[in-house]
Amino acid sequence: MTEGMPIGSRMAGALSVGGIREIMARAEALERSGRHVIHLEIGRPDYDSPPCAKRAAARALEEGRVHYTENAGIPELRRAIAEDRNRRYGTGVTGDDIVVTAGATEALATAFLTLLDPGDEVIVPTPFFPAYSLQAALAGGVVRELPCRFEEGFRPSAAALEAAVTPRTRLLLLNSPNNPSGTVLNRSELEAVADVARRHDLWVLSDECYERFLYEGEPLTVSALPDMARRTVVVSAASKTFSMTGWRVGWLVLPPEVRPYMNKCHQHLTSCAASFAQFGVAEALRSAEGDVRRMIEGYRERRDVFADGLGRVEGVDLHVPQGAFYVLLHVGRLTKAWGLTAAELAGWLLEEAGVASVPGEPFRAPGDFLRMAFCRPADELREAARRIERAVRSRGGL
Repeated sequence: MTEGMPIGSRMAGALSVGGIREIMARAEALERSGRHVIHLEIGRPDYDSPPCAKRAAARALEEGRVHYTENAGIPELRRAIAEDRNRRYGTGVTGDDIVVTAGATEALATAFLTLLDPGDEVIVPTPFFPAYSLQAALAGGVVRELPCRFEEGFRPSAAALEAAVTPRTRLLLLNSPNNPSGTVLNRSELEAVADVARRHDLWVLSDECYERFLYEGEPLTVSALPDMARRTVVVSAASKTFSMTGWRVGWLVLPPEVRPYMNKCHQHLTSCAASFAQFGVAEALRSAEGDVRRMIEGYRERRDVFADGLGRVEGVDLHVPQGAFYVLLHVGRLTKAWGLTAAELAGWLLEEAGVASVPGEPFRAPGDFLRMAFCRPADELREAARRIERAVRSRGGL
């Protein structure tokens, strides 16, 4: 390599590792020194994958199903995805409306690459998953943030959404249930988004990776509203629903007209998802409903346990999440009293209490927030809340 030659592109240099991985690395370093750390920084389910899925994947391996599949995924998985959505939402999706991807991350990248031209704007309500802005940038797009307030439950205002639209707006991005806030949009809020999309002829990209993690309200998807199936692309995955994060199988549900374009972008990103993993996910969709129900009830209990414990911590405010498995703590009273940033508070809690969390800034949370994932056993969550309460009290509280 010639001296002075750039090692990487400007785009690669501009990308960040991300706040989640940074705090995880610090937590793991602390563990190597002998400290016990409760990991609440990453949304990694601790349940095992459904036994039926593991058996189906093992059977596929034994039968030699280890080669490339169709780019869009094996037909039986696409049919299973369509049938599952139709059963829950009353839609009329078919297997031809599905493109299977190597996880939801690739599904998002494929959607951005297909729908955006350089300079196109994507409206995203805050707070949001950090990958959205990074992946939109890789496709040449620009994220236009729609600030949502803690005091209003992080719910997007219809008037603010309308005002955010510009001549360059191409896409509205929704994530409900939301990571990191746990907010679930209700029917009237989804209808308001649909009205804006129809009025301005916009695409809607609906990230529904946490669609089964619903603790209150009815299952909803914007794609089921009138005239929205033809302008909505849905992203989902087996990762969270079936506790299969390492299997790397996600999918896109999309209008027939855009499928050839999505399939081409997907083909040039990863060709296809792992063949044997697809057979396992297909079986999970057909046979693991009982496993999913038990897991969701387990998360509901964990949510209640953790929210109850955190409610005893002085200087911390929260909304009990309606969905997903995260809680977004408002810690502004603590940071103001102690002269810290949210990132410094997260570091202090890691060192002082042995609890790993993520500051809200990477999620574009407006104000001082910490995100904590409650996908840990209930006893660990009780202990985490006790540790945080003790640490805050030991510092003198407010």
